[in-house]
Amino acid sequence: MDELLSVAEMYRADALTMAGGVPGPVLMEAAGAAVVRAVCERWAPHPTVVLCGPGNNGGDGFVIARLLLEAGWPVRLALLGSRSALRGDAAVAAGRWTGPIEAADPWLLEGNPLVIDALFGAGLARPLDGMAKEVVEAMAGRTVVAVDVPSGLHGDSGQVMGVAPQAALTVTFFRRKPGHLLLPGRVLCGEVVVADIGIPDTVLDAIAPPTLVNGPDLWRRRYPWPRLDAHKYARGHAVVLGGARMTGAARLSARGALRAGAGLVTVACPPDSVPIYAAGSPSLIVTEVADAAAFEALLADPRKNAALLGPGAGVGKGTRDHVLAALGAGKACVLDADALTSFTESPADLLGRLNERCLLTPHEGEFARIFPDLAAEGGKLTRARAAAARCGAVVLLKGADTVVAAPDGRAVVNANAPADLATAGSGDVLAGIALGLIAQGMDAFDAACAAVWLHGEAANAFGPGLIAEDLPDALPGVLKRLKAEGR
Repeated sequence: MDELLSVAEMYRADALTMAGGVPGPVLMEAAGAAVVRAVCERWAPHPTVVLCGPGNNGGDGFVIARLLLEAGWPVRLALLGSRSALRGDAAVAAGRWTGPIEAADPWLLEGNPLVIDALFGAGLARPLDGMAKEVVEAMAGRTVVAVDVPSGLHGDSGQVMGVAPQAALTVTFFRRKPGHLLLPGRVLCGEVVVADIGIPDTVLDAIAPPTLVNGPDLWRRRYPWPRLDAHKYARGHAVVLGGARMTGAARLSARGALRAGAGLVTVACPPDSVPIYAAGSPSLIVTEVADAAAFEALLADPRKNAALLGPGAGVGKGTRDHVLAALGAGKACVLDADALTSFTESPADLLGRLNERCLLTPHEGEFARIFPDLAAEGGKLTRARAAAARCGAVVLLKGADTVVAAPDGRAVVNANAPADLATAGSGDVLAGIALGLIAQGMDAFDAACAAVWLHGEAANAFGPGLIAEDLPDALPGVLKRLKAEGR
């Protein structure tokens, strides 16, 4: 399990470690040494400026400067604030530094030295201003090594507090924080190294972090691999609502569901669109449904156990009625795109009917339409969690830093999505993969986590030039590797 620790949880990990007998200065020495090792592995000795802040991050900087100097590096140390104001472990670290201490100032970065950014850590409470902001702005274009996070980046949200530098390398300790993976933090951190500084893994038992990095270890044991004694109906019968005009979206979703392993997939579409859908994959069943009543009648078959609505469905009353019919039929539902936007004027009509068997897959715009009061609240992780808790369904908030949140507070951040996924229709395939997994019996949270990861791996396997049609056909190779690794 790859836990992500919030700023508060990391403070608690430190406190538990010290309560267990490891002094704070020992942890600080280990943190500084870890940064120095990472620096020396990547660069030869050359002029370096270590920028220290007024807290423990600055204390790490004093250790780094001392150890680099002992290793033969030409080092200058600059402090934001006064040495007399340092407290606790940072004061101890400063007391071990025997070199000069300069005032932090942008002019110190002239001549393009390597910059060790130990100004502010992940728990920064307000936007940078004054000299701190000027110094951070002066890092632009320099090679920056950030201690914990680039100064100005919040560790919980990955958001920039006024200004933050672009780091080439970020060295953090014990576990990553959400801000290392959430945008723009994921970009600004550069390469991220997680260093062991002597905090025991046992502290996690007390912390019980609810946020994890998405990956197969989270859901592999519950993945619905086909059984030798199973048949197609045992693998689920998924239904995709097909639209009248943008037929490609539903077809992409349906193919994603098939490749994810659903035993049968039916596309339910308006009568005039049947020839278009029927001309597609021969593996699909195509059924005409003239209206929501006909759709509800189709779903009365208990073998049809999961439904996807939204891709290419069209925005309006018709789609709303189909969504309410599916929810009324008690089916596990994946709601995407138009199925969400159709409730913009009355989100409560949708949200009040959801449950833990439902999966919502909005992008940021769709999220803002159905959760308008949450759209500007905190970071992406906070917003997705709040939305899931409110509606009682699993929320998959899409993007390069997709977050999946469950109503009980569990959440994952996905980190394997390549830029190539920014192409029309890729989200439709993602919704289809999730549908296929839910139809096979995975719960909505596991299915969402697995679908997002598989989606990213399929894109990585195909590489440049990817279009949405390529994703379903790249899945078998990914699944083959996943199964082999599980053995």
